Amino acid sequence: MDEPRRHPLLIILAILVFAECALMSIAAVYLVVELLIDVPASFASAIALTVLVVIAAVWLGVTGVNTLRGASWVRGAIVTWQVLQIAVAVGAFQGIFARPDIGWALLIPSLVVLALLFTRPVLAATTRRDDPPVV
Repeated sequence: MDEPRRHPLLIILAILVFAECALMSIAAVYLVVELLIDVPASFASAIALTVLVVIAAVWLGVTGVNTLRGASWVRGAIVTWQVLQIAVAVGAFQGIFARPDIGWALLIPSLVVLALLFTRPVLAATTRRDDPPVV
């Protein structure tokens, strides 16, 4: 059977979510290595942060796969992640240890993903087929 073709905007959205997943996976590996070779100020906090980053990486992977499948729940998951990422980006622009480069690197992809998420083709691809269309 022929699988229905996915719209290019849906594919771009999934690629961006997978890229975020890859970066979170790299962060998780980095945190595990740091946990093994360095003594953290708070062992409990270091473990908790590492676990949260691993969970986020896995969740982004699941979300990326289901984006390609056209699952309707991914819109909420993607919006939630982008809002969290924007919050971190805003924090990166402020304070004594401000890193505007990191802030822009987080903010721009988040805004692109949010814009893609609400395009007609992506909304159509991620709308439940058994629901009546929204007018």
